[in-house]
Amino acid sequence: MTHPSVASDFLPRSPQPSQPLADHRPAVRRVLVITLVLNLLVVVLKSIVGVWTGSLSLLADALHSVTDSANNVLGLVTNQLASPRPDRDHPYGRQKYEAVGALGIAAFLGIACFEILQHAMERLLNGSPPVLMSAIALWLMLIVLGINIGVAFYERRVGLRLQNKILLADAHHTMSDVWVTISVLGGLIGVWFGWQWLDLVMAFPVALLVFKSGWEVLCENLPWLLDEMAIAPEAIHATVIQVPGVVNCHNIASRGLLGRQVFIDMHLIVEPRTLAEAHAITEQIEAMLDTKYGPARVTIHLEPLAYQSPQISY
Repeated sequence: MTHPSVASDFLPRSPQPSQPLADHRPAVRRVLVITLVLNLLVVVLKSIVGVWTGSLSLLADALHSVTDSANNVLGLVTNQLASPRPDRDHPYGRQKYEAVGALGIAAFLGIACFEILQHAMERLLNGSPPVLMSAIALWLMLIVLGINIGVAFYERRVGLRLQNKILLADAHHTMSDVWVTISVLGGLIGVWFGWQWLDLVMAFPVALLVFKSGWEVLCENLPWLLDEMAIAPEAIHATVIQVPGVVNCHNIASRGLLGRQVFIDMHLIVEPRTLAEAHAITEQIEAMLDTKYGPARVTIHLEPLAYQSPQISY
């Protein structure tokens, strides 16, 4: 039986329209260009000091930094492609290009890990010339460390503000480069005190840190590409069932990325028996979900009042 207040509660209301998806690509592109220039400077400095001293761990660190620059280039390419706005050929937008770019970063990290371990094993088996350290080389490494820390915090701050996966993944990678550089710097200081074996030993934890960074980036981005659940169906159900006139909300599914774009599907049973009243309720639900989880694109399938379903999710 329809409650008398349902029509008056819903028909006059006009829900707020969803906010258009913000396109942050110009800001992301600017950050990537700045960090690319700084990362290229880091590669040059590490390579010069590595060749000058003959340090394997430092050359491995330079290779790690080469991936930083490659990641920036990859980020610029995917950033250009990853438009949040739907078009005819991409009705759900093209934001997953960002996740594809982040997976490319993980691939680069895997390659760097392999190269570091390969060179370390070659030197371990075949021997290597002594590492020649100097105060100038150590000061150059401190400058490199300062640049890496600045780049990592800059990218992370902007990435969190824009909720951009490319910047956050690259900041994560750059932060791993900071720890690698600190480890290598500690090994070089040990070499300066005469512990030549420390340079070769430090090459192995460098490889492990590189692998760890790649694995974390992979685990963070695969769920988005595989359309893993974005919002617990119980949470959506608890929100929707509070709307007056809603009898049941079931077969709830969601995907996407909170704060960027989520897609929500559900089946809905409502008390009002006219199309206009039922439509008013669905409009209010869409507005509520967009406010709470948005930007959100909600698809609601209405079912007759007599329909029953015990399910919440698929």
